[in-house]
Amino acid sequence: MLKAYYSIRMRAAESSPELGEKHVSGGERIGSKSQIETIVTQLLNKASNHPRGDADFIQITVEKIACDRILYMPPLEITTVETVSIEDGRSEARKILTSVGVSKHALDVAFYLLGSNQNLRGAIILNSKTGLRLDDRGQKGVRVSRIDWQDAEGNLNERVREALALASKVANSQFTIAELCWSDDPDYVTGYVSNHDIGYVRIIPLKMEGCESGGRIFFVSDEVVLESYINYLERVPVLIRRD
Repeated sequence: MLKAYYSIRMRAAESSPELGEKHVSGGERIGSKSQIETIVTQLLNKASNHPRGDADFIQITVEKIACDRILYMPPLEITTVETVSIEDGRSEARKILTSVGVSKHALDVAFYLLGSNQNLRGAIILNSKTGLRLDDRGQKGVRVSRIDWQDAEGNLNERVREALALASKVANSQFTIAELCWSDDPDYVTGYVSNHDIGYVRIIPLKMEGCESGGRIFFVSDEVVLESYINYLERVPVLIRRD
């Protein structure tokens, strides 16, 4: 008999006069039935102790996953680039993303969107050539969901562990050209660029300390089938494992 798995997801928000519902935190895990209580406790702790604010609303969703729907894939390889300034960090990110086929205009759009949005709850999908936004989700964006590691990754801190799993799932799609991300957490200035060829490239710094603007941009090919792509990101369960 196949072991049952469950997707456990958390979303936390704060009521803000300026932003309406301000996104505070989110989390994604996959576990067995016996792990649900432990994982829920961990996600509640994350939602309750976050530098973006005190959550007024915390939602936990637990959903059974059909084992034969789970995809298994390896993580991207990690490299780190340290620069002396935000300008140099962003210049390095642009150089890498240009080398994998993202246009200058699409990069200008992406950096503007990440630098000016303080309440993105999911990713923005951009055409890698034209810079046109393809999703119609507004501030909600597209949330990559139903993802975790099959085994514990003790050599990675929680933040990198979660981001690497997400980036690996995104990069696995044939439609993904690359990803650009920096956190909206005010105390975290590291960001990354990634795709299947360059791996997961951490860049320090990509934003100013204390800034709450940030999020994720997925650059996609002209051939993208948008509905299928979003369904893969949001609904197809993935476990990351090393070979």
